[in-house]
Amino acid sequence: MPRTDFNQLLEAGVHFGHLKRKWNPKMAPYIFMEKNGIHIIDLHKTVIKIDEAAAAMKQIAKSGRRILFVATKKQAKDVVAETVAAVNMPYVTERWPGGMLTNFPTIRKAVKKMSTIDKMTTDGTYDNFSKREKLQIARQRAKLEKNLGSIADLTRLPAALFVVDVQKEANAVREAKRLSIPVFAMVDTCCDPTDIDYVIPANDDATKSIAVVLEAVTAAIAEGLNERRIEKEKDALENVPNKDEKEAKPRIRKAVKADVPRQEAEEAAPAAVEAPVTEPAAAE
Repeated sequence: MPRTDFNQLLEAGVHFGHLKRKWNPKMAPYIFMEKNGIHIIDLHKTVIKIDEAAAAMKQIAKSGRRILFVATKKQAKDVVAETVAAVNMPYVTERWPGGMLTNFPTIRKAVKKMSTIDKMTTDGTYDNFSKREKLQIARQRAKLEKNLGSIADLTRLPAALFVVDVQKEANAVREAKRLSIPVFAMVDTCCDPTDIDYVIPANDDATKSIAVVLEAVTAAIAEGLNERRIEKEKDALENVPNKDEKEAKPRIRKAVKADVPRQEAEEAAPAAVEAPVTEPAAAE
């Protein structure tokens, strides 16, 4: 897995923190200096933290589990939707639905409602409704698609959460911690990193900064998924017996059964030949 490029982070403005008066003292270990009233994040530590997070996320993806990305702020919506969809991971870019994790079965019922509506349109049931009912169903379907369409494939709780802006997504982080789900997050200088398992100190307000961090972690996820696919293909090839071997095994068993008496006779024959002949004792 390639190491994160320091210069790329610098060009994207990942090092720009918040105003000094808005800082959180718990972020002090990740702050390099203060300039013109703005805190500057130590990018050397950011590189290390991105690599650690990427390695952990790669292993999660390799094991076949899902990572839920959460970014509802305007600057992150589009870039998260585009980047994360490329690696087929679920994401939330609209309002965080309360109880998304702690009340997951209810969220799944809402997702299933979408598939029920889709089924109605294909089997002809939808045509039996009045014009007003069709309009209501269409609006309900559009609302569900907007809020939950990106998690339609999430059939069980995610193995981890990736959050952009810990303050804005405080409810998501709180639910994840309640269920002991590890949290990866981009944490700015104004945020509290206490509840975050994998802290990535970075500017979470600039689209370029968010994009460069997402590219690093999604590249690791893609690598993990690729390794998983290769291993599955390898196991499948090893478990499929060779056609010649399958055809040969019955013939071998038949030949062995037919040859058993002959083999026993052949093994016994040399013993009989080699056995010493004892002459009867002479009569006195």
